[in-house]
This record gives sequence, structure tokens and C-alpha cells, in this order.
Amino acid sequence: MRRMSLLLVGLGLNASTWAQCAMCKATAESGQAAGSAEAAGLNAGILYLMAIPYVLMAAVAIVWYRSHKKRAADL
Repeated sequence: MRRMSLLLVGLGLNASTWAQCAMCKATAESGQAAGSAEAAGLNAGILYLMAIPYVLMAAVAIVWYRSHKKRAADL
């Protein structure tokens, strides 16, 4: 278990895990300077991909809360 924890921490702290691919980085840098729609689209895509896990976790939490509340009321 300790090895798995250290592996996950090591991967999380590794700088290359947070980097973009070379093409995405080049597109974002050149597009941002020129104000193109590609950079805005790339940023919108990143926000979309980032939001999905939070929406799913919120849905699970709401379902769990409602079922827990209903079970508590039945007792």
C-alpha cells in the first residue's frame, strides 16, 4: 500500500504529467497572442473536461443524500 501511495504522489508531482502536448501548447501560445478562436476553443474544452467529474460527483452526492435522508425519516 505504501508503494502505491508513493507512486501516486510521484506521478502527481512529476512536471510532465501537468504539461500539454507540444501541438496544444504551440496552438494555445500562438492563438492567445493573436486572439484566435482556436485558443478560446481549447480553453473551453479544458473547462468542459474539468467540469464533468465534479458534476458526476455532485449527482452521486445528491442521490446519496436523498436516499440517506429518506432512510432516516423511515426509522
